[in-house]
Amino acid sequence: MAGQLIGFVGVGRMGGPMASRLLDAGHSLVIFDTNPEVMKPLIARGAVVATSAEDVASKAEVVFLSLPMPTVVQAVCLGDKGVLKGPRVKTLIDLSTSGPSVAKVVAKAAGERGVAWVDSPVSGGVTGAAKGTLAVMLSCQKTTYDEIESLMKVFGKPFYVGDKPGLAQIAKLANNLLAAAALVVSSEAVAMGVKAGLDAKVLIDIINAGSGRNSATQDKFPRSILPRTFDFGFATGLSYKDVRLCVDESEALGVPMVAGAAVRQMLAITQAKFGADSDFTMIAKVVEEWAGIEIKG
Repeated sequence: MAGQLIGFVGVGRMGGPMASRLLDAGHSLVIFDTNPEVMKPLIARGAVVATSAEDVASKAEVVFLSLPMPTVVQAVCLGDKGVLKGPRVKTLIDLSTSGPSVAKVVAKAAGERGVAWVDSPVSGGVTGAAKGTLAVMLSCQKTTYDEIESLMKVFGKPFYVGDKPGLAQIAKLANNLLAAAALVVSSEAVAMGVKAGLDAKVLIDIINAGSGRNSATQDKFPRSILPRTFDFGFATGLSYKDVRLCVDESEALGVPMVAGAAVRQMLAITQAKFGADSDFTMIAKVVEEWAGIEIKG
């Protein structure tokens, strides 16, 4: 698949570096985003700007989406000037965390148009997107996966999970629930230690050398909480959206999520207090304020 023209809709925080990696791999890009500013670095590297998502799908046979919300994914695919109105697109790959319900709706519409639909949410953050070290989950027809596998390796390590629409979305929601849960419970544990008189950095080092280590203590605390920067790079509103989707889907499947519901509530409180655009490491600030302490290095 080297050297082909590829479409990309949504080139913001995650989409931008992923699109850039496609250019690094020798592909040409036609791009569209409602924010002109985020397209400028790609334009400087030779990407062509389309006038709409439909225009992207009128020029490229393979179109990627990287969008913030399920409602946006559905609108960009099915709405006026949407991707599925474009006559050229043959494969539509959604890199967003859009949830299984939207995936099923869009997959059905794509199938009726003769377009192969691929759920492909990714995990690894902006750093992973830039370095090409993302975990790339895919659910689609196996023949489609075989056709795009080499393309997906540009972003990181692909994991094919099956042909059922939305299955990769379930995998991503499970991952993001655990990431948020680790942050919530680690914040509580470290706040307890600090309140009792332990040094936060020493406690984190102990946890990371023991059985309690997790993604929050190994990465988020040293990088964003102990230095007091709260700039890990993942918005509270997006984490809240992911955990909400996860809990709702789990309950619809008949799997109770008692702990998951508590994580959702903590994210709701963090968003209400600090706003949807705040970094989700601000969960620690909520716990700090309740405990009357500061978690710092």
